[in-house]
Amino acid sequence: MKKEIKSFEDLDIYRLAENLGDRIWDVVINWPDFAKNSLGYQLVKSADSIGANISEGFGRFHFAENRQFCRIARGSLVETRHWLRRAYKRKLLREDEVEELKGLLDELAPRLNAYINSIGKKQKSDK
Repeated sequence: MKKEIKSFEDLDIYRLAENLGDRIWDVVINWPDFAKNSLGYQLVKSADSIGANISEGFGRFHFAENRQFCRIARGSLVETRHWLRRAYKRKLLREDEVEELKGLLDELAPRLNAYINSIGKKQKSDK
């Protein structure tokens, strides 16, 4: 039996995005000031934008609007990959941090795509 989705907080993709944003925050908060205030700010902002856009889309009345906000979330996910690459190249991230964060992104991306494709489609009932 499928769990009923009443709020954006019930969405697995939202919780994954929230976890990604929190993990990135935990890493960036310990960076030196210049790195934190430049690259770190952009990285946190792009990661938090994923969940923010999923939640905003969920609150929209029309399916097309929800899909559009989720596409923006997908763009923020790709932007987050960019900032993680920059942070690694600039020696702000350790190899284990990169692997953990990349794993979260790799899990979230296809699930976000599947969610976008499901918006507005009737769910088959379990019989």
